[in-house]
Amino acid sequence: MVQAKNPAEPSVRLLRVGEQVRHILSDILARGDVHDETLAKHMVSVTEVRMSPDLRHATVFVKPLLGRDEEVVIKALRTNTAYLQREVAHRVKMKYAAKLKFLADESFDEGSHIDSLLRSPKVSQDLEEGEAGEA
Repeated sequence: MVQAKNPAEPSVRLLRVGEQVRHILSDILARGDVHDETLAKHMVSVTEVRMSPDLRHATVFVKPLLGRDEEVVIKALRTNTAYLQREVAHRVKMKYAAKLKFLADESFDEGSHIDSLLRSPKVSQDLEEGEAGEA
């Protein structure tokens, strides 16, 4: 087996299994297989799944579409974790069923914040001055 070059970098296998789990969870949530009122009212996007090196734990990053009621959706997912774990275990053929941990995906918020900073007048002015100095 080929090891990742950087220990902090996940292997191809971890990425592949994580993506497979993400697809399964997205499918379950999109079809409304979970009988939960909160999840039925909200469209939830599974943005990323990070698997532990032993494949026994999966951190699932989710974002409700339109960004509303994030805490309520996370709580509903955590309430239905047992059902979701069973479904993932049934559909993914692995030695152990991964324990799911749901977290809110903050990357969109961070990206929006960085974008707003780059568009601020002070930064725009600095960028224009830097480009003028290069010419």
